[in-house]
Amino acid sequence: MRIVAGAFGGRILKTVEGPGYRPAMSRVREALFSMLESRGVVWSACAVLDLFAGSGSLAFEALSRGARSAMLVESSPRAVACLRRNAAMLGLDDARCRIVAEDAARTLRSRPWEAFDVVFIDPPYGKSLLSPTLKALIRNEWVTPEALVSAEVEVAAPFAAEKAHAQLELLTERAFGQTRILLWKKIKSA
Repeated sequence: MRIVAGAFGGRILKTVEGPGYRPAMSRVREALFSMLESRGVVWSACAVLDLFAGSGSLAFEALSRGARSAMLVESSPRAVACLRRNAAMLGLDDARCRIVAEDAARTLRSRPWEAFDVVFIDPPYGKSLLSPTLKALIRNEWVTPEALVSAEVEVAAPFAAEKAHAQLELLTERAFGQTRILLWKKIKSA
């Protein structure tokens, strides 16, 4: 899988193969990053959180475009090893690219050391993990007041995107083959 743009543009990431792994295709990543940038994302000002990171294609793409830091959360030992190889190949240190080998639900139970400006959520298909993940992000203050939160889910997932959470406003929802991309903005609390 190739990084699309930025400092690492053209570099090839290692991926994890097998059941449950589906790295974001280039055209889906390009579309998602276009959606984010058209909504004012300035990567150099962003801390990024990548939940269910897999090979880390979304976080590494954000880092390539200048994100100041990324935290990648992944529970599979094989995927964590892949993330570490990709970070090393790109020359990313722990200060800029923090890899957390833990289940996303467990990670989100506590409060973060910093809130994130952009969040990528790519849960395993068929596990109904999106709704509890969104709730934990908001409840435990993992996102900044105007954060953008994206999710990649299967097209047929039974999920009411527009009612994900009272503090999240659905900005867009698009289908790419079997994949559905959702993008929310955190609404400032009163």
